[in-house]
Amino acid sequence: MIRLSTNSIMTLSVHAQAMQQWFETSLGQYLLGEEQSYFDQAVINIFGYNALQIGFPQLNFLRTNRIPFRFRLGISPGASFYALPDFLPIESGSMDLVLLPHILEFNSNPHQILREVHRVLMPEGHVVISGFNPFSLWGMNRYWKTARNEFPWCGQFIALPRLKDWLKLLDFEIVGGRLGCYAPPFGKEKWIKHFHFMEAAGDRWWPISGGVYFLHAIKQIHGMRIIKPCWENSLSTKRKIVPATQKFKDIVKERNHARQPIIK
Repeated sequence: MIRLSTNSIMTLSVHAQAMQQWFETSLGQYLLGEEQSYFDQAVINIFGYNALQIGFPQLNFLRTNRIPFRFRLGISPGASFYALPDFLPIESGSMDLVLLPHILEFNSNPHQILREVHRVLMPEGHVVISGFNPFSLWGMNRYWKTARNEFPWCGQFIALPRLKDWLKLLDFEIVGGRLGCYAPPFGKEKWIKHFHFMEAAGDRWWPISGGVYFLHAIKQIHGMRIIKPCWENSLSTKRKIVPATQKFKDIVKERNHARQPIIK
């Protein structure tokens, strides 16, 4: 069992509080609307028994999913249970769906989180990830001195091609995804609404420059192959036996006929 020190718990709590406060801002609400819309569509037709959301437990990104047992993991109010994302206290191969909303870029070991997700997912299980795109206006905003230490600009944004490579190394098959939040990351609501036209134009004219990206992947297992009995060979053998049996019967019949006396 992994024990957290008091300082670690306080640091994580302050970080979670900063995230919560940022999501209450105009820019945070703009991002939240895009995220909730995508997750609602991505998880609605995924079925199974167990679903897990890692991070942002105060937000229910599993609300449209119909899996009977849905859990939210985190260290802030709203979590079903408290735990760290890089060491999940969950049985291997027990989850049908895992959501990772902006967890990888705010953790020091994102590879370990993906390995844990791969471990707890059952074969053909689904993982849906959201992250900030470093090659966008949102990513450029991280380099302003006044915003570098604030959430979410303090995170280590992961490039989309790199994340795809990580998933492929873990035998995940990418089956869907998109980008969103093309408007500049303005802090005032009126400017966000003024540039809202960029949402529709972004998917058509500059699809790789969205502020956030979403990925939907499925866990693949390359292992045993079922060997079925060779029924064709068995049937062909039976076909060969039938003529020989019939021929034997014909010979016996001819001999019996030859032994019968000729009556004049």
